[in-house]
Amino acid sequence: MIGRAIIAALAAMTAACATAPGGSDPQDAFFARLSALCGQAFSGRIVSDDPADADWRGKPMVVHVRECDANRIRMPLHVGEDRSRTWIVTRTDGGLRLKHDHRHEDGSPYAVTFYGGDTRSSGTASRQEFPVDAESIAMFEEEGLSASVTNVWAMEVEGDLLAYELRRPSGRFFRAEFDLSRPVPAPPPPWGAN
Repeated sequence: MIGRAIIAALAAMTAACATAPGGSDPQDAFFARLSALCGQAFSGRIVSDDPADADWRGKPMVVHVRECDANRIRMPLHVGEDRSRTWIVTRTDGGLRLKHDHRHEDGSPYAVTFYGGDTRSSGTASRQEFPVDAESIAMFEEEGLSASVTNVWAMEVEGDLLAYELRRPSGRFFRAEFDLSRPVPAPPPPWGAN
């Protein structure tokens, strides 16, 4: 009986070390950093200067780390009154996956939704990159969005900063940063959420 209790305690300590920010696996540490934000919302802004993002510039941006469990984190992004976007970070057998859930105001999915990619390297405890996956490439090509087939998304959690990026070899660059030092009231649910 005591032996089982000791084994269970050691197993719990080992699991905690693997998922703690100082743990040995950078992806587990990154996931733990995101999970620590669960339930909170943060305001942000675009810090890149790509002309393609002009319609977002000046609009209030709020990310809400709304739903978390041991394997998935859902983070709706609100841009002005637009509540169509949710970032989803999921644990996989090979690392982490980032997907983008896009919904219309009535909750129906966009024609281009659930695109993203999986990590190909361990990254760091503060930054993970997600190159576009084959499923997303096929969807982008089918929808005539050939510029998106080289997308690489990234997320960072470091100190008082949460950042989201999109890069392409062509030079396209988008970066939004959110201030973790000042949580804001939670926004309404994203479109299509319960």
